[in-house]
Amino acid sequence: MDFESPTGIQPASLAGRIDAVVVGASAGGVEALGLVLPSLPRQFRPAVLVVIHQPRERRSLLVDIFSARCALPVREAQDKEPVLPGTLYFAPPDYHLLVDDGPSLALSVDEPVLFSRPSIDVLFESAADTYGHRLAGFVLTGANSDGARGLAAIRQAGGVTVVQRPDTAQVAIMPAAALARGPADFVLSLEQMAHLLRMLGGGHAG
Repeated sequence: MDFESPTGIQPASLAGRIDAVVVGASAGGVEALGLVLPSLPRQFRPAVLVVIHQPRERRSLLVDIFSARCALPVREAQDKEPVLPGTLYFAPPDYHLLVDDGPSLALSVDEPVLFSRPSIDVLFESAADTYGHRLAGFVLTGANSDGARGLAAIRQAGGVTVVQRPDTAQVAIMPAAALARGPADFVLSLEQMAHLLRMLGGGHAG
């Protein structure tokens, strides 16, 4: 599958460079990720950390939903646990998810950001501080601007930035806000995102 980078990055040049992938989504995010994450092969090497805006007062079903569909181990993030390669982590409801030195995970009950806890910006900014140019950030469908500032932080740290094509998003506000903040390395459909992720992970879907 061929796709061009507006910033001139060659997708094949990224294989093996990325240690972690951070993903943010809101409205329509479960459906969108259902088309992307199950395509990752068992040998996918980077850790994947995901924030999806969800009701704070309910238990999350994300681990149940994606464990049954993904080849990677799927966990709800726990405070102070180490970040393991090839593992998919979801932020729990009503906690910000951050990456600390180690790298390890941290959970916070600091104030919501853009009315959201967990916040995409909080995850992206902390991961950019930890991983720098070895990080890739993905902003998907959603109904507010969470993720735009965080993706800019990843860009400033030298990481790879990816945004869902707004015309393919269930709700275009979030990807459009990310692109309004600055250029992304890739602006892709969900199918193209899945293909790029497999390239970043150095593996191919079985």
